[in-house]
Amino acid sequence: MSTQPEIDVHEELAGAAVSPLHKILGVLITLITLFDGYDTFNPAYVIHYVMQPWGLVPSQAGLLVSSGLVGFLFGAMGHGIAADRYGRRNTIVAGLWIVNILTLLTAIFATNFVSFCILRFLTGLGLGVLLPLGTTYINELAPQRVSNRFSLWGVTLGWSLGGVVASLVGVFLTPQYGWQILYFAGALSIPLTLVVHAVLPESPKFLAANGRIVELRALLSRLRPERSMVYQSASFRAKEKSSQQNPIASLLAPRYRRVSLTIWFTAFLSLFAIFGLTGWIPTVMLKRGETFAASFGFGALMQATSFFGGLALAMMADRGFASTPRLLGAWWTIGGLAVGALVFVNGHGFNLVIVAIAGFCIIGAQHVLNNFTANSYETGSRASGVGMELGVGRIGAILGPYVIGLLQQVTGGPEAVFWAIGGAALVAALGISSLTMLGHAAEVGVAPAE
Repeated sequence: MSTQPEIDVHEELAGAAVSPLHKILGVLITLITLFDGYDTFNPAYVIHYVMQPWGLVPSQAGLLVSSGLVGFLFGAMGHGIAADRYGRRNTIVAGLWIVNILTLLTAIFATNFVSFCILRFLTGLGLGVLLPLGTTYINELAPQRVSNRFSLWGVTLGWSLGGVVASLVGVFLTPQYGWQILYFAGALSIPLTLVVHAVLPESPKFLAANGRIVELRALLSRLRPERSMVYQSASFRAKEKSSQQNPIASLLAPRYRRVSLTIWFTAFLSLFAIFGLTGWIPTVMLKRGETFAASFGFGALMQATSFFGGLALAMMADRGFASTPRLLGAWWTIGGLAVGALVFVNGHGFNLVIVAIAGFCIIGAQHVLNNFTANSYETGSRASGVGMELGVGRIGAILGPYVIGLLQQVTGGPEAVFWAIGGAALVAALGISSLTMLGHAAEVGVAPAE
């Protein structure tokens, strides 16, 4: 009498080849995160047009960027609960519709400082879902041996391209059509949402954890068609859902506490540096004597190099999970020192090189930190873990543009900006490196053992 084979879902996905469905889903997540990146960075190109008409001081202008990030904070911290309960797919679709509607309303009804900030806050609630949940989804799908690279191509490429597109729209369309064109262009995410609703399946690990076996068999047969006959008669083994009702308590349990606190501290500093720099780079470079087109183009340069920096780091990180904290520390150290050099030297060529290095190292490392976080938790805590990382990090992102604006207001120049951003990156390097220096890197490698 034959016995029914039992399949470990994690091992089945980890050992898979990259199938056509993997690629299709990767492209979908890339497009989702493209609009996330686009919408996250386009307020930097609004500042130039509204500071004088709306009578804003630099600290208020910083709040134009930070207001959306406040909404992102709540969306990122809350989405994990919804995603772990109602599914990754449903939560992504809901986040997309929030962004779609509020982006259009911003273009039409944001006529002053208060209305713009309110609409950006509400948009941020949807944005807070897309990047962390896209990261979670990709990591629950990707073969283990290429998980970092797959995440970079499936999440980071889209987010970086979104930042580049925001810069291009800012340079070429806003002078003719006004800043509102940034948000009318952002509404092109509506057709994408309809495609996502029709095509995107639920995460296989979520299906397994929730006992949705019929859907799981069908999805695994599409991901690994060569084993479809095995799945029809198999039973599936997956980690049981955690009985811990409070996701924050789960992340701070002894097993995860040191890793969680270190990741949150590092994400706070990293995103402070990233959003402080990206939110103000066009305005600061104008003050340093760059042309309008060049100043707005620095944002595109930084986003473009961030993808290549993240990809290079991901390829090294895929060789060994435990080495990732040390590699992240090296990236942030190089980026922090480069930004600090802007205090002492000003020239077009030098500015280009330093901004490229900042994107390559500081933003590139953040992309890999997101993936490192996703791989540091088991399935039942993964969405909450990534959401909390980006949620706590968004406190730094919120403070970054505001503090940078305040520093300019107090000092009258950009030098303090570069000290603050470079310093934050260097301290982030020390924070994440402590996981290796204290010998705790092995503790975070929980995902491969599921």
